[in-house]
Amino acid sequence: MPKRSLPPLTALRAFEAFARLGRMNLAADELCVTHGAISRQVRGLERHCGVRLTEGPRNGLRLTEAGRRFAETLAGAFDGIERSFLALRSAAERDLHVSCVGTLAMRWLIPRLPAFHARHPGLNVRVTEAYGPVDFGKDPFDAAIRLAERITGDGLEATPFLENFHGPVMAPALAAQGLAAAPRLHTRPHRQAWREWSLHTGVELADGEDHREYEHLFYMLEAAVAGLGAGVSPWIYVAGDIASGRLVAPYGFVRTPARFHFVAPAGGQRPVVAAFREWLVEEAAAAPPPVLRALPVPAG
Repeated sequence: MPKRSLPPLTALRAFEAFARLGRMNLAADELCVTHGAISRQVRGLERHCGVRLTEGPRNGLRLTEAGRRFAETLAGAFDGIERSFLALRSAAERDLHVSCVGTLAMRWLIPRLPAFHARHPGLNVRVTEAYGPVDFGKDPFDAAIRLAERITGDGLEATPFLENFHGPVMAPALAAQGLAAAPRLHTRPHRQAWREWSLHTGVELADGEDHREYEHLFYMLEAAVAGLGAGVSPWIYVAGDIASGRLVAPYGFVRTPARFHFVAPAGGQRPVVAAFREWLVEEAAAAPPPVLRALPVPAG
């Protein structure tokens, strides 16, 4: 693609403002510069073009015929740029790109999004699976949802909106054999789930011999539904499965130190971000509470 042959854009902007407003001082006020700066830019543009664009005394400059023709062309180009810019900004005010831990997105957030769209029909939400630290300077997201004890990082504003409870879940038929006898299900990214549950409950289970590992938590939960073993899951991921009878949690759930946080850039919030955060907090407040651990868990 050939290189563009364009005069300095700052000079074009100064000349367009002068031609549209008719006076150097008005152009200077609009562009927040001095009268002299506008004059220098216009003179520099004339030298660059090799054509006089203005004529008359310094305190009464007017456009030459060449200047009028050039100003008309510039006005159309600037109008097109302005229209495109306003359209982009309008779309940005309607769109929200959220990065979210995958299982929460699948099992809790996305099934509830129709309620958000019903309340805000002009807004669009796009959800992308992500787990790492939040960095809005690097990542193409407007907001994020993470499960953590605390959110750290410069320029971040974190709103905890949902407590986290976890506990062992399994298929109803497998529950009759007892937790100690069930194969232990794990996920590769979070193999410490059983150890954390033991820490939070004070229950020590023998390590056992039968362990099965899955790449993602939602795979592990489907394995639990299929009767392949027992796995530790956050309550919010399995509330629907327990209500429908696909899974049972015979020993209930226990609170963890971690919470789900809504993370956004610190400072002034775009209206779509504020609307989504408000709705998220309301949805979390209406979520069904878990059955807390009440039955003793047999060790062994």
